Amino acid sequence: MKHLQKGRKLGRVRNQRTALFRTMLGSLIMQEKIKTTEAKAKEMKAKIDKLINKAKLTKIEAKKVAVLRDLRIMIPLMAVKKLSGEFLDKFSKRTSGYTRIVKLEARKGDAAKMAIIEFVD
Repeated sequence: MKHLQKGRKLGRVRNQRTALFRTMLGSLIMQEKIKTTEAKAKEMKAKIDKLINKAKLTKIEAKKVAVLRDLRIMIPLMAVKKLSGEFLDKFSKRTSGYTRIVKLEARKGDAAKMAIIEFVD
């Protein structure tokens, strides 16, 4: 039974899963739109909302160093700079719902459900 367990395993062990999401979140921030499977997109949506809300806390200079250090562990450094720069201005009036998932047709090779995850304008 899966009581009180959340998240998808995606057929990977924990360190592979964290590496996968670290690179995918970095790519999403840098490119602002990526094509992936539907399950990965749904997992990333929750993670990117948490990252943007955490980056919004950096307006107070004393907290900025600690929060950015935590973000660097989760995503690449270039993505942290972009997240703490232009994304804060872009999403300053929003409290959540920073991304949207657009479902696509199934992948030809293995019939996996595909989706595009992108930032809302």
